[in-house]
Amino acid sequence: MLLSRTNIHEKLLRERSKSEQEQDILAQVQQVFDQDRFRESGILKTLNGASEAGYNEFDFDLLETSKIFHIKQIEKICVDYRLRFLDTKYFKGKYPQEVLDNIKYLENTHHTELDGFKIIAPSKMFVLEKADDPLLFAPMGNGYYYLIHQWGNDLNPFRKQWAWSFKSIENLIVTTVLISLIATLLTPDGLFTKNQDFGQDIMVFFFMFKSIGAVVLFYAFALGKNFNKAIWNSKYDKTR
Repeated sequence: MLLSRTNIHEKLLRERSKSEQEQDILAQVQQVFDQDRFRESGILKTLNGASEAGYNEFDFDLLETSKIFHIKQIEKICVDYRLRFLDTKYFKGKYPQEVLDNIKYLENTHHTELDGFKIIAPSKMFVLEKADDPLLFAPMGNGYYYLIHQWGNDLNPFRKQWAWSFKSIENLIVTTVLISLIATLLTPDGLFTKNQDFGQDIMVFFFMFKSIGAVVLFYAFALGKNFNKAIWNSKYDKTR
């Protein structure tokens, strides 16, 4: 059996056909990426914009119970750790790609467009770009929120102890008294008189309390600070 001769023209036509198919595939892929970028820009616009959405339509059978939290639980944590829970339009940090991916995944899975996002973060993250453990939530209605993503660094393990002093006026007074007592104990005997007795220790304590209290009052009022219970959902800068 004789082999047929090679027709270069036909080979060229076949090669061109392959190239055109590859171009079609590339065009389809490019279209998918363009659509994905357009969708992500829409999500970022929603995150950065104002919204009055009180809830989102979730498929409850697909939700993870470990990510559902009530507003009272969120408030408790924010007060204990001196954090804010605000609309994402006040957030000045950057969203990692995982945030957008998780939002797209939830929207695809639940066949909805999420809105009304809120975020838990330290106060400075709503003013400066920091990286301290933000948590993004979407409202579910009736005071419940669904955790979408957590990123950044974990909080300092002593943050709760530090924030305890700022929970209320009572806590602040107790802290001031304790610091004054410590300062009194650290004051060397005989610093003010040669023969220091208990009465003079009391005078030193009141002196320390007045001095430390003055610093606390300046920090709290002159710099516009406020207590944890007053700032956890406040949008005003002066309450940091």
